[in-house]
Amino acid sequence: MMSERVERAILFLLGNAGPSIRLRVKKEILGSLTQAEEAALQNEIHQEPLYKLIAACQKENGWLGNGFHGPNKNAGPYENQEVGVKYLAEKGVGKDDPVLKRAMEAFANTKLTDPCYRTKGKYYDEFRYAANGQNLIRCACIARAGYEDMIHIQPQIQLALDSFQRVLEVDSILDITRLKKVNGREKRIFNDYEKWPCYYLLDILAHTRSWKNEKTTAMLSEAVNKLMRTDRPECQVGGDSWVGYVLGTVGCMKEGYALGYELNGKHYTYLDRVEWLCRCGLTPLLPSLHEEVTLLHNSIDEDGICRASVDENQLKGIGTYSGQQLEQDWKTEIKKLCDITFRALLILHYANR
Repeated sequence: MMSERVERAILFLLGNAGPSIRLRVKKEILGSLTQAEEAALQNEIHQEPLYKLIAACQKENGWLGNGFHGPNKNAGPYENQEVGVKYLAEKGVGKDDPVLKRAMEAFANTKLTDPCYRTKGKYYDEFRYAANGQNLIRCACIARAGYEDMIHIQPQIQLALDSFQRVLEVDSILDITRLKKVNGREKRIFNDYEKWPCYYLLDILAHTRSWKNEKTTAMLSEAVNKLMRTDRPECQVGGDSWVGYVLGTVGCMKEGYALGYELNGKHYTYLDRVEWLCRCGLTPLLPSLHEEVTLLHNSIDEDGICRASVDENQLKGIGTYSGQQLEQDWKTEIKKLCDITFRALLILHYANR
């Protein structure tokens, strides 16, 4: 049963938001989207400039643009495979959208050593290098697009679980890394064939379902809770990979992992972290997560607008490590509030599933 605040938020979004948010509210939250409504909303999305930009940059093999992991001098912010896929998935275009479907075909058929991946033909083995490898980025995109049941990513889902399990098996990241002097400076390097969670592994778990059961959910909550420790500042460090030179990870997680931060006496929420952990089913198991969910719920005002303070830099746009913006722009305050309120609504939905 929905609370009055949630009902008000739904009415606000259906009356003020763009087509993607209205589509996802009706389909994902209410489960009441008719075929005719979906077709009309999809048509609106297809007319938006960014959708047209992404569709126009798609190559014959389905690859989006001239980049993989974000923009470069030959690929704009959305004209690359990773961000293009994430944008389409978040916009709610659906698995049968022709542009997204062809991009998934490119992921299924393109070798990981192909120049498309922009690694100069090298394959960085995600099972050898903790929290690293182009295949983790690829699999996170596949998961985000909802193609878990169509493209084989089970080994990487298991790797994600094993990586969080490793947090519980060692005292800290200090036990599985070593110091290496590079250009006169010490760098902390993961030992080969170690495991450790990162941004992309959490992304994979948040957007897949096959792994979920009582045992794995309990393990994940225990690991995340340990990563949230703040009493050991000496352990609040990350690690890099050594591949003959230092290679940065894809968002190695550190102790001190937080769901928000305090600034000038005000609390700001990281909406992506809260959403992903709620999607993983951890709300009843993590008190700090439950607190953030409650804060967001109580921040919905009489007009159905979520007035919580959030990290706007994390929310704005859509990129490799941040961004959940579905409205075309934030030229008016109401559009920014639509994005904030929608994410709050989505969090409340997954927190209560």
